[in-house]
Amino acid sequence: MAALEWSDGLALDLPLMDDTHQEFVQLLEAVERADDAHLLDAWKALVEHTEGHFGQEDRWMQATRFASSNCHSLQHKVVLQVMREGTQRAEQGELDVLRGMASELAIWFPQHTQSMDAALALHLRRAGFDPVTGIVNAPAALPDDLIQGCGGACSSGDDEHAAHERQPVAA
Repeated sequence: MAALEWSDGLALDLPLMDDTHQEFVQLLEAVERADDAHLLDAWKALVEHTEGHFGQEDRWMQATRFASSNCHSLQHKVVLQVMREGTQRAEQGELDVLRGMASELAIWFPQHTQSMDAALALHLRRAGFDPVTGIVNAPAALPDDLIQGCGGACSSGDDEHAAHERQPVAA
């Protein structure tokens, strides 16, 4: 059994994001199941997916008034940097590093999804953002100032917009 499996608990009701997240989980599972001969290739496929995955979310944030230095984007950069370092170490024969990283990603990903990505998905829905076209259908719903926090777990209590993002939406 894989350390992380897709479940409804990871779904955020934003189909393109959910599809991307489901692919991440599948690729992580492939890494976890890979034998030593196939581990690096499986890891590289996960890294390539993650570059596109995080890039996509970062573009969505830019299009909807997140500051480029917001903590969600910064977390993406750090995780990708660590994953790339894992690739370099595995290329030098340290395959155990990838196995440890895969285990840690299986712990990190649900937390990231249910905090930062959940807040982003809520923000995108409120702005009427179409992830496929990149069109903001409710521009008046966007904040006047750039979002400095991430609208999730690492936002400060002073971040009025982040606090607003955590409020439930009436149906």
